[in-house]
Amino acid sequence: MSELKSKIALLKNHVKEYPDFPKRGVLFRDIFSVFQKPDLLATLREVLLAYATKIQPPVECVAGIDARGFLLGPLIALELKVPFVPIRKKGKLPGKVLSASYALEYGHDTLEIPEQSIKKGQAVLVVDDLLATGGSLSAACKLVGQLEGKVASCLVLMELTQLKGRSHVPANVVSVIEY
Repeated sequence: MSELKSKIALLKNHVKEYPDFPKRGVLFRDIFSVFQKPDLLATLREVLLAYATKIQPPVECVAGIDARGFLLGPLIALELKVPFVPIRKKGKLPGKVLSASYALEYGHDTLEIPEQSIKKGQAVLVVDDLLATGGSLSAACKLVGQLEGKVASCLVLMELTQLKGRSHVPANVVSVIEY
């Protein structure tokens, strides 16, 4: 097994599972158990960078989706020496914003991005912890497009493949761990 695959397996073994959360029938997988161990967090950073540095065209900006994308995205942006842009839930960002609504596993929501936070033509990496139905990732890609940025790729830590969320995302999706 390659070193990268070994690191991914280590991370997967430390993702904690919570049955019937947030509602009955849902198996919630939580990355915070990885964040509680500095050696695992360093491994997570190494794995994310292994993927992010191979993206073509090279990433010029990282956009993280509220809320766990705010934990993963800055780790990548800092190492790549590129700006980080938050994509937040409606009403959480000051100033002028653009909005995109989407459906999720158990409801609807709206994401927003600050106006003028991405330059025209800029290659953007969109980051989140989970790809389920694809709603939030698709909305984030739409927001990047509204600012005339180009989504170079989407990088998620975990993907629930049986939900086929990838098919709803209008950009390349790379997932580290698949369930």
